[in-house]
Amino acid sequence: MTTNTNRTAGNAATRGMFYVHSAPSALCPHIEWALGGVLGTAVSLDWTPQSAQAGTYRAEFSWTGGVGTAAAVASALRGWNHLRFEITEEQTSAAEGSRYSYTPELGIFHAVTGLHGDIMIPEDRLKAAVVKSALGDTTLPIEIDKLLGKPWDDELETFRYAGDGAPVRWLHQVV
Repeated sequence: MTTNTNRTAGNAATRGMFYVHSAPSALCPHIEWALGGVLGTAVSLDWTPQSAQAGTYRAEFSWTGGVGTAAAVASALRGWNHLRFEITEEQTSAAEGSRYSYTPELGIFHAVTGLHGDIMIPEDRLKAAVVKSALGDTTLPIEIDKLLGKPWDDELETFRYAGDGAPVRWLHQVV
């Protein structure tokens, strides 16, 4: 796992994680350039083979930057064919946290996250889901799954597991 620190002047500092779940080798340097462009510093990721899809690679990157960095990275990378990624941004005293997931088939998913990483769904989106369900366009469970990002989680789950030789990140034990 690689770590980068970058603060944007006049913007509250936050941190997050960037996960490239799968990318063909030809995209790897372009991902580093795009990430570096957003962070304002050169980035070099530790790429390891992704065993879930032959010929692709995965990487993790811990970052520190201004609020909105995750959105900027997601915007820079969305629409790239053959790329699967997630990026998280921790909340600050001035802003909620966020999570972005991307797959070529589903596009981009964004959720606001709370202190403990729970997805917080705005009431207008819940009301819209209830209306769609009442009109018979869909069912409420399907709409709630979309609001929680379940289709993205289902597609990315296979890719989230580290491939052979991928670095292992140990979590600190809390007593």
